[in-house]
Amino acid sequence: MKKAAVLVNDGFEELEMIGPYDLLKRAGVDVELVCPKGQSQVTGRSGLTFDHVKPMEGYNFDKVDLLLMPGGGHYQSLESDDRVKEVIQEVYNNPKQLLAAICASPTILGRMGLLRDRKYTCYFSMNEDFGGEFNDQDYAVTDGDLITGRSAAAAVDFGLALVRALCSEEKEKEVADSIYYQKS
Repeated sequence: MKKAAVLVNDGFEELEMIGPYDLLKRAGVDVELVCPKGQSQVTGRSGLTFDHVKPMEGYNFDKVDLLLMPGGGHYQSLESDDRVKEVIQEVYNNPKQLLAAICASPTILGRMGLLRDRKYTCYFSMNEDFGGEFNDQDYAVTDGDLITGRSAAAAVDFGLALVRALCSEEKEKEVADSIYYQKS
């Protein structure tokens, strides 16, 4: 069974976490919320609280196939945490793992130099010169083992891109059909 870890601190964007989380679960992926601050509960920007959160301390990121970072105001606390950046770098360097970020969170990758010479997207007004090829047309951009999403509006496209990259095109179609999703 494939496994995904979702990094969240208080203030994350719920839609950017819940959409991909649900689509990955529908695809049969084991998904866990992991909090760098060690909390067993986290609250999103709109006030939804989630339980059963694993503390980052002692979490084995070597066992995950996908590391996912939703956007929202928590991206600043993720970016300021050296342990988070260490984990991001380790996943980025491991060709057997996927790295995914949506909305504000790809800027963390950009400031770490991980978007250099890569195709990516992020929240339009947060794009800086990260040395890669910024795509402001597509909701989700896949460049090898790196998947980025543009905004909360991209939650479904981004989630389905994760399913495709982690499982297969067939599983992506199955999950998309199960929610009656038709790309316009």
